[in-house]
Amino acid sequence: MSLYQIFKASLHSPKKIAAFRLIPIGKVMQYIFSFIFIMTIISFVFFVKGLAGQQTSMEGFVDYFDDIKWLLYPFAFFFLFCLNTFIVFVRISILAYIGTFIIYVLKRKGEYRHLWRSTLFSSTVPMLISLIISLFQWESGYLQFVIYASTLVYLFFACKYYPIKR
Repeated sequence: MSLYQIFKASLHSPKKIAAFRLIPIGKVMQYIFSFIFIMTIISFVFFVKGLAGQQTSMEGFVDYFDDIKWLLYPFAFFFLFCLNTFIVFVRISILAYIGTFIIYVLKRKGEYRHLWRSTLFSSTVPMLISLIISLFQWESGYLQFVIYASTLVYLFFACKYYPIKR
């Protein structure tokens, strides 16, 4: 299955999200790192725009920045990529742990690794919402709550398609 097919199915089909728990880990990592790469590019653009705005307000900073520009950009991109990776992996891991309680309540069979993968694919729409929020630079605790809640709703519906415990 291609990444585009996985993306399209994870937008609207909880049944396929539940089935994606069996996708090989390599395809799962390609999927998650493609989102992280897009998030990093957006973060990096805002970082560069922020530096350009700071340059005009500080006189000595312009000369210093011109000297280290070739060094600053690659390290900034690398650190933004690492930070975004850490944040996304922690968020998915915490929500997958909450998913273990959903599995328990629904009396379904599932392991944490399956729930982690289902949580990743359940968070496709919330990640897109996060990207839109970051593009328009909206900040609110309520928006973050909506993102986490929507991931859990998608995960809940996906968990209904897990096998029943006997």
